[in-house]
Amino acid sequence: MTTPDAEQSPRPEERLEQAVRAAEQALIEYEIAVETFRVEVENFSRLHEQRLGPLYARIEVLDAEIAEARAARTGDPEDLRRAEEARARILPIPGVEELLHGWMDGHGLFPEAAAMLTDQAVRPPERVRPSEEARKLYRELARKAHPDLVQEEEERQRREEFLTRLNAAYARGDETLLKELAEEWAAGPVPPERRPSPAEELYARLEWLAERKELLTLVARELEEGAIAGMLRLAPDDPDRLLEEIAAQLRSDIAQREAELAALQEQG
Repeated sequence: MTTPDAEQSPRPEERLEQAVRAAEQALIEYEIAVETFRVEVENFSRLHEQRLGPLYARIEVLDAEIAEARAARTGDPEDLRRAEEARARILPIPGVEELLHGWMDGHGLFPEAAAMLTDQAVRPPERVRPSEEARKLYRELARKAHPDLVQEEEERQRREEFLTRLNAAYARGDETLLKELAEEWAAGPVPPERRPSPAEELYARLEWLAERKELLTLVARELEEGAIAGMLRLAPDDPDRLLEEIAAQLRSDIAQREAELAALQEQG
């Protein structure tokens, strides 16, 4: 005779299936968190170069001109050496542009070339963090369309292709495209219900999910330990404002160097 509790207890296979489902959902949420953080880090890095690169370059030029003005005034061999080194740091590499046919110059890859080589959007982001509406749309779609929710190969491929387009739209913060993708997904084929899997396949599934999480943990750790993430931690709520503050400080540094250079030139 079985007790009511025994009749209500789930079978071992059911408990295993529940564990797999829970692990899948946890992995999807983790992937979404890592991807949104990756976009923010990459956008911050690109905007940092786009907005602050010219200011850093101006400081390097002024440092070279200051060193040269000081060396011209003193004639000291050490000052002359420092001036030569400062000028060498800002000189382009000769012949690079001709060799690489417009992909880069002596200062490095053009933005369009770098974007294509790294599978990023050629159009630069307008801000570090996509809008709240874009983030909401992305998260909702990523949860619905994630390939890890299915095992059928054809459906996995369809979802992987869709997720690639979704990630690209989110990286650009393109709300219009994200809405179009949401409509496309809603109108698409309904994936078939997953058939019950043998216990061996469920165990293998759990192992794969654990391995995938370890890989994502390495990606997240690499992002978090980078210099850009360190800068983002200084202003977690408004990273765009941080860029403005850094730019203001750089402009102040430029003004000081320009004043120093003018004073040296007057003395010469």
